[in-house]
Amino acid sequence: MQVSPRMALILTICLASLSAVSVGQHSMSSSEQELFNSINRERQAHGLPALKWSNALAVAARKHATAMARQESLSHQFPGEASLPGRAHQAGAHFVSLSENVAEGADASLIHAQFVKSPKHHANILDTDMNSIGVGVVERNGQLFAVEDFSKAN
Repeated sequence: MQVSPRMALILTICLASLSAVSVGQHSMSSSEQELFNSINRERQAHGLPALKWSNALAVAARKHATAMARQESLSHQFPGEASLPGRAHQAGAHFVSLSENVAEGADASLIHAQFVKSPKHHANILDTDMNSIGVGVVERNGQLFAVEDFSKAN
């Protein structure tokens, strides 16, 4: 079957549109990008390799950030909500181990500063066993609710 140049152009445009829709579902917000970059700069400053972005972990993180924003409260798990491993598994993540940072703040740089000042959160950022991350940020009433889900992916 021979395809005319016009038909080839139409097919190319359709495929490009479908790709854009699929990529858009997993694109990072500017706050998520800022936190991801800040985490990797912090790791590199300590001689550690950068974490790889995980779309599955980002889906889990965004879902939990949405729950925190709805509740206007910080928690690693709300009543009736799946645990961190359950959320990650439901989102399609494959992992050996997981950890999570949660925070609320006016902007991503302040949230990252909170994480760095907290020994437990900073330890999650610098954990040498972790190799992947997904970040979710949701805004409500001028506040950002942020979730960083780290994993040792398998």
